Amino acid sequence: MANVRPPFWLGHDKDFLYKPRGFNSIEEHDEAIIQNWNELVSPDDTVFCLGDCMLNDNEGGCRKLNQLAGNIRIIYGNHDSANRIQMYSNIRPTILGVGFAYVLKYQGYSFYLSHYPTLCSNYDDDKPLKARTVSICGHSHTKDKFKDMDKGLIFHVELDTNNNKPWLLDDIITELKNYLNKTNN
Repeated sequence: MANVRPPFWLGHDKDFLYKPRGFNSIEEHDEAIIQNWNELVSPDDTVFCLGDCMLNDNEGGCRKLNQLAGNIRIIYGNHDSANRIQMYSNIRPTILGVGFAYVLKYQGYSFYLSHYPTLCSNYDDDKPLKARTVSICGHSHTKDKFKDMDKGLIFHVELDTNNNKPWLLDDIITELKNYLNKTNN
């Protein structure tokens, strides 16, 4: 099973981040994120985190990342310094940094995973979904998973788009099919 995890910023003690998500403190926020993650992710699952896993408290962030189930592949975000990237790889062997982008093939679909919204298709709206590449991103802190669909096949997986939970690729595929069916009719 492959999951996609948005940036979540463990330890980022700024209320502009955790209050809109429905939490009164960063501690409450981080506990809920860990619980939501571990309810959906088994130890054998692979999860792609689209950058910015933690901010400020690196030591506490590493402790919290270590509580997350699964094989975690971290795509670097704008807050992932060289020092932080090195820390990710030191947490445990099942947490790996994979670079600034990653191409994932899943059940005949192609996904371009990046922290940032990325244009991956050009004038291919008439092609079936399996013949296109879907950009999956999480940088913008939007609540609208289809925020950039006017620019291309871009799907946002911010925590705010899925009730503070990881997205399953199967659910992303369903959401995209429904969206494309609705817009094509």
